[in-house]
Amino acid sequence: MITKQERARISEDAALGAGNVIHRLKAYGRELDEQVLWTDATWQAPDGGHPEVLTLGELHEAVEIYAGWFHAQGVGPRDPVAIQTYSSTEFAINFLALTSLGAIPSFVNGNLRPEIAREYVRRQGAVGAVTDRAHHAVLAPDCAELGLGFCVTAADIRTEEREPLPAAYPYSHHATDPIIISHSSGTTGMPKAVPHTHQTLLYAQLHRLKLSVGSAMGRLLVALPGSHNAAISVMLFGFLLRSPVSMLSSQRGTDVLDAMETFRPTTVFAFAGTYGEMAAQDLSARDLSSVEAWYNTGDAAHETHIKALIEQGSHETVGRDLKRRRVPGSVFTDGLGSSETGYSLFHNGHKPGRSSFSRCVGKPMSFAEAAVLSEDGTPLPPGEIGRLGVRSPTLTPGYWNDSLTFHRLRLGGYWLTGDLSYRDEEGNFYHLDRAPDAIRTPTGIVFSTRTEELLLREMSELEDCTVVAVAPEGVRADWDGDGTADAYALLQMRADAADTKTDDARWTAEVNQVLIAAGFPQLTGALRMDASEVVKGATGKVLKREMRERFRARVAAGELDGKVR
Repeated sequence: MITKQERARISEDAALGAGNVIHRLKAYGRELDEQVLWTDATWQAPDGGHPEVLTLGELHEAVEIYAGWFHAQGVGPRDPVAIQTYSSTEFAINFLALTSLGAIPSFVNGNLRPEIAREYVRRQGAVGAVTDRAHHAVLAPDCAELGLGFCVTAADIRTEEREPLPAAYPYSHHATDPIIISHSSGTTGMPKAVPHTHQTLLYAQLHRLKLSVGSAMGRLLVALPGSHNAAISVMLFGFLLRSPVSMLSSQRGTDVLDAMETFRPTTVFAFAGTYGEMAAQDLSARDLSSVEAWYNTGDAAHETHIKALIEQGSHETVGRDLKRRRVPGSVFTDGLGSSETGYSLFHNGHKPGRSSFSRCVGKPMSFAEAAVLSEDGTPLPPGEIGRLGVRSPTLTPGYWNDSLTFHRLRLGGYWLTGDLSYRDEEGNFYHLDRAPDAIRTPTGIVFSTRTEELLLREMSELEDCTVVAVAPEGVRADWDGDGTADAYALLQMRADAADTKTDDARWTAEVNQVLIAAGFPQLTGALRMDASEVVKGATGKVLKREMRERFRARVAAGELDGKVR
């Protein structure tokens, strides 16, 4: 990791931002033979190989070859170029090359349905596209219609065909220059295109750099989707810290555990869904001794998953004698953020024997502001539920080619995250649910995420669960609706759980006993289901909107008894 002197130099570098990190490293005199980026061999390099690790010099070489190729195609400053691939490394290389020209990589998650991906790219005004082989057929046939001047794969960018770089290479960014477009999870339909600037994407990381980052940041495994801006910002932060970074293309829990045993990270970065899958495995059969910390962003993680993970590894702490010592167990930093906020604006730390749950996401970061807002934008007092609004220098400047949607999400000078929350007297914020996922029932409002959290904590047989609404056709029963619906818990059972309850009526009774004891509204029913039946979006989030529609159709067909199939 970097020295205090290196940290001071970085902190004082006014030119540094998300668009020029590797170029500034070269200006700092970093050794070019220093290994910086580990891959999962999913990217084909210009020489035709599939490297598993890149030095800083090799990374610069690849970036210059890509940048020269893009420049020869006429790509210049502020030109969007679409990137769709399954490879996290491929997203990273294209990001570094395009920003070196002042161009704007527009990331398209490889899991998007083809028709959505094509429409999404069309809306960006992209001048060209780079895909992996699996996605070339998605965009290439419609190049003219989509306005793309080219659509190529990595195999078309070759070392032996190296093109000259522009005279003004690398591009000199202004703080407000856009340097990436990534998209939201698309849980409500078409993903929103979220740009970030030279300043916004790295603002929080540079803020952290001024603080002590500790040994936990010594070796970083990035298990976030490669198409998400969070994956890029963590990678850049690792480069600045002089910490080895591994970019993992899969977010499946078992794949991340495999990578941990191979790469031996001190810190893992992932979304809550990945941590849930990891926690469901037999962790005692894994060697996770290297881990010191876990970082979660996006949706807040569930208590039961966090508790399973912090039992692994070890971390340093300062004792009463003010001496540092290593103790068993790791630290889980639970964050709440989004593509739009550019970073988790809330952090809540959990460690063995010292945790704060009940959907607590903690206080806002020191550079951010947050409030719980009424429908007219007035900040609410502690204990009252409302919409979560934030202000932050990390916030996106607006949705790409869609300012109307962005400004509709502003209220009282805050940007609305789409979450429902409340705060306590100490200023801690608590996450209850997404506004579209709250369910108005005859017995009260069921906050689906909070209900899932409780059931996972109190029912050891559960591996996971999803709470969804079933409303009559045309009735809206979410936070913004005025109708009512039935609420159901769809239960995923642990493989080793003894199935002593042979019918769903008995599961419903047990679920409602748990809810009554906690003072929560009861549900209409609880049904068992397979994990394979959970509908997830491109970034791994459960698509409760689609789950509602599918389940409503089954209810209408009388398929309420037995296991959901």
